Amino acid sequence: MTITDPRSLLYTDGKLDPDEAQALTAETLRNCDDGELYLQHGVTEAFTFDDGRLKTADYSRDAGFGLRGVSGEMTGFAHSNDISAGAIRRAGETLQLLDPATGTTSPQPRKSNQRLYTDASPLDAVPFAKKVALLETIDAVARARDPRVSQVTASMSASWSVIEIVRADGFRATDIRPLVRLNIGILAEAHGRRERGSYGFGGRYLYDQLFDDGEWNHAVDEAVRQAMVNLESVDAPAGEMPVLLAPGWPGIILHEAVGHGLEGDFNRKGTSAFSGRIGERVAAPSVTVVDDGSIENRRGSLSIDDEGTPTEETVLIEDGILKGYMQDRLNARLMGVEPTGNARRQSYQYAPMPRMTNTFMRGGKDDPAELLAGMKKGIFCESFGGGQVDIVSGRFTFSCTEAYMVEDGKIAAPIKGATLIGDGPSVLKEVTGIGNDMALDNGVGVCGKGGQSVPAGVGQPTLLVGGLTVGGTA
Repeated sequence: MTITDPRSLLYTDGKLDPDEAQALTAETLRNCDDGELYLQHGVTEAFTFDDGRLKTADYSRDAGFGLRGVSGEMTGFAHSNDISAGAIRRAGETLQLLDPATGTTSPQPRKSNQRLYTDASPLDAVPFAKKVALLETIDAVARARDPRVSQVTASMSASWSVIEIVRADGFRATDIRPLVRLNIGILAEAHGRRERGSYGFGGRYLYDQLFDDGEWNHAVDEAVRQAMVNLESVDAPAGEMPVLLAPGWPGIILHEAVGHGLEGDFNRKGTSAFSGRIGERVAAPSVTVVDDGSIENRRGSLSIDDEGTPTEETVLIEDGILKGYMQDRLNARLMGVEPTGNARRQSYQYAPMPRMTNTFMRGGKDDPAELLAGMKKGIFCESFGGGQVDIVSGRFTFSCTEAYMVEDGKIAAPIKGATLIGDGPSVLKEVTGIGNDMALDNGVGVCGKGGQSVPAGVGQPTLLVGGLTVGGTA
């Protein structure tokens, strides 16, 4: 299917046209400080090849609008899967419950021509049979890698979304968003013991990269390697000790322990560990943390956020000093600062809130090998699974999916059952080494907040934390 004008998926003859949408938005938001009509058409597909057969093949289409009005600190929101003038008028009745705005209407987002990814749909370019064949091939290749591989799960997904944001002041912005992802999970078995390994990658591009032989073979190799490492693992130690974090995906700790605490809504309400601390030292010298939604083709990137503000690089912490927060329009207005392009929503069914895009720590000057060599005893964390964080205190727990003992400056036995426990503000101050090898993750992150999930990116260099509590079973 080729769409000459993707906006035609949002506007249908006899139901709604662009001029009607503009007029209705102006009418329904006339007494509001801010707000927008958010139109969306999206398609998604997902395949799972498990235990030697195709288990799921899902395809869905969805379209609708969300109408939001903001007056002071109050927000009115209504949505519908019927993109029509009548449905928008009915949704507008909800906004009549808001108190009339008494302040100055918020200015338009600035205009931007940045385009960070293709307009093409990944779903249309590759036939169904070819997608299934790739997963079947991955299954066979993974099993052939090592006789200890007992089960393989390979999954592939893609989405393509057309969104348009219409404001009462005449502003209009459109974005077309592709997203793909490939994941491989391995279960290995030997001598009555079973362990897992996994690897995935993706981004805002077409299926081409997923079908590249070098890319998917590398994913297979890494998933199998991790499973085999874990087969040899011993029980993790417990106690406080130095922890060396690998570059890339381990930045998920930064995302959870620090990132959410730097979002504007928590800080405006005073519920973050970082509230009211702009200009204060919150991390060790040389620690610089940024959020950047304007990196081409990255999973967490957006050409514009879900209020129409262009994404940008936002410095959150610079050389250990807190510089700012990630902002949407509502919290930025109430805090007297500029929005940073961090308003995000899961779909038209949700109102936007300040969220991370690609959040990472910049690289330092240390040689990663020297950081390892300087450790007498501790652990090295290569990869993480799930984690939890309390925004108010910043306390977090993270489970390691691949980790090793460090003894006399060398990587020793792999360990299992290691959990890192700490709090974001304290961990940042305990950073004693920052590698020169900053890397972003491979494009598999999903961030949850307030019942909404959005794709996100993380990253960091090799990082040495002087003291961190490790929960183990040894």
